[in-house]
Amino acid sequence: MRANEAKANEAKTAGTDPVGSPKAAPHPRPRRGLLVGAVAVPLALGAVGLSLAQPAQTPLTPLAPVAVSALAPSGAIAAKGEVAEIFGNKFVLQDGTGRALIETGRAGEGGTLVTKGESVTVQGRFENGVLHASALTRADGRVEALRPIGPPPGGLDWAKDKVGLGPSVDVQALTGAVTAAGYTDVRVAGRGPRHLDVAAKGQDGKERMLHVGFDGQIREKRVF
Repeated sequence: MRANEAKANEAKTAGTDPVGSPKAAPHPRPRRGLLVGAVAVPLALGAVGLSLAQPAQTPLTPLAPVAVSALAPSGAIAAKGEVAEIFGNKFVLQDGTGRALIETGRAGEGGTLVTKGESVTVQGRFENGVLHASALTRADGRVEALRPIGPPPGGLDWAKDKVGLGPSVDVQALTGAVTAAGYTDVRVAGRGPRHLDVAAKGQDGKERMLHVGFDGQIREKRVF
């Protein structure tokens, strides 16, 4: 009996059980606290960064409105009047000189963007007898953008822009480059992922829509 007990004690000391099989090593416990902390810290820092970052803003060039009868093909023009009729995302703008059809895109779907009899100023692109509105100014001075300014929603450029990581846009320098290239009546009409849409008149007096890259490169997209 005592001999057996002695053998058992020797086996425990050697790391084997009494029948000679290896003694199982204990499983290390997962350090859950450390793992959760390691994940939470960067997420928290990222949340702070996102909350502090501001999306880049590129305002349209404000334009003085013309009479409805004076609307002419242009990449950036504005008119002021009263809402005479509403047809879904379109409405008729009327002043003492005439009437014009205004197209408002998704912003006007449902026919609730404006009300009949309301006084508004509409800014946008005019062609083929339709003013495609990019901004709407209410009677109290509130300005509402009707079309996205910047990269198309959902892409990587859009995400970077929203958190303030997109390319910096020096609007004054870019429009100055357009003027230096010989164009006049320069107006910012929109913005893409890495360019501005600029309406301007060429040396022949005809209006162009220009693609002005953030790198300063200028190319003509179309002539009105």
